[in-house]
Amino acid sequence: METKNIMIVGVGGQGSLLASKLLGRLLLDAGYDVKVSEVHGMSQRGGSVVTYVRYGDRVFSPVIDKGEADYIVSFELLEAARWMEYLKPDGQIVTNIQQIDPMPVITGAAEYPADLVQKIKDAGVKVDALDCLKLAEEAGSAKAVNIVLMGRLSHYFDLPREAWMAALKAQVPAKFLEMNEKAFALGENA
Repeated sequence: METKNIMIVGVGGQGSLLASKLLGRLLLDAGYDVKVSEVHGMSQRGGSVVTYVRYGDRVFSPVIDKGEADYIVSFELLEAARWMEYLKPDGQIVTNIQQIDPMPVITGAAEYPADLVQKIKDAGVKVDALDCLKLAEEAGSAKAVNIVLMGRLSHYFDLPREAWMAALKAQVPAKFLEMNEKAFALGENA
């Protein structure tokens, strides 16, 4: 199969590293060659971060260039818009609608853009947007936004639910597994 590309974008501290590890495990277990990049950007809480996950029969590099991403999984709405140019013309954005003000907005030097989901759609991009924070809190922890997003992303993959659950079990400490399984199901069924 040709190489597929997933970008995971967000703000430091939101759990993008766990999401990329979960995807990497899922895809390795499914028999693909997988390359997962390190987190790039300001990975401390608040800075913009991006992780690349590439998979296929043979993958030679972990880097995704502009116009190559099949999926962009975004933890924050502005980050979805910021990385949109990396998406293939027929690519898919799966995004949390949460808005986290970047420093220029916090200092009053800029305003958070209004109606971003509609603007992304108006640009001809397929976007699947949902309130992952609300669903994560319903599952038991605001920190489960990443797993809610993985549940939503699972709609776009032809892999059995059991494979996702096995990868989740391999990546999440046992004491948090039940809550994360609930978060996944809420994203999956939203």
